[in-house]
Amino acid sequence: MAYAYLGPEGTFTQTALRRLLSAVPPGREPAHRPFPSVPAALEAARRGECEAAVVPLENSVRGVVPATMDQLASAEMHINAEVEVPVSFALMAPEGVAAEEVTVVHSHPHALGQCEDWLRTRLPGARTRTAASTAAAAREVAEAGAPGHAAIAAAPAAGLYGLRILATGLGREAGAVTRFVSVAPRWSHPARTARERTSLLVSLSTAGPALVPNVLNEFRTLGIALSWIQSWPTGRALGSYDLFLDVDAHIDTRPLRLAMAAVEARGLEVRFLGSYPRWSAAAG
Repeated sequence: MAYAYLGPEGTFTQTALRRLLSAVPPGREPAHRPFPSVPAALEAARRGECEAAVVPLENSVRGVVPATMDQLASAEMHINAEVEVPVSFALMAPEGVAAEEVTVVHSHPHALGQCEDWLRTRLPGARTRTAASTAAAAREVAEAGAPGHAAIAAAPAAGLYGLRILATGLGREAGAVTRFVSVAPRWSHPARTARERTSLLVSLSTAGPALVPNVLNEFRTLGIALSWIQSWPTGRALGSYDLFLDVDAHIDTRPLRLAMAAVEARGLEVRFLGSYPRWSAAAG
């Protein structure tokens, strides 16, 4: 069975997938299928066309990836693994295009956001154009060959699509990192480790943000560390939110079960999104 990922070849997501599968013995790696968008990759996993989908969840500079958040909130999908990938960007263009000649820059919205300071100071007159991924931007620029067009992508994408690197180190923060997750219709019970993380979705509904301190206190009282808190609008009405939580505990631990039960006793729905090993720098 193949793994779906945000393509095309040369995306940071493909790098994340390779990191996740780095422990698989040579010759036994599952096939990889690129998809043009995060929803398309997740839909392939949901329909059973692929074993799982590897997609970006959040970036240390630009925050969460809306398409992934929407899918996790609206569908019964589960996280089975996570991986962090350092991200750095290069400006690339077809042969013969100089940096000072660039008038249009293509890239993914997150990449454009991370590079906006560089673009404002180095290419103040250039317009930006969004693409489904950084590698898609590089491919589009290479295929179109339009004068003055360039892409922001990972440096290896230049070699893949026959472009020349004009500048590197474009990101706002040198240490920027993106967190990726492997998502599947079913939780696969990954092997337990000493570093566990559980993702939950608490539906606040019409209760709104007023109940957030109470929810968080149920975990704090039982000594459960929260490593990620993110509110997300349900789309049903103003003030109607879901609350994404990452806690440093496995779903099978008694304190976490008690905390979830306490939150549910307040009349709130708690949905389990998966327990999996926390990523560590040593693992990468």
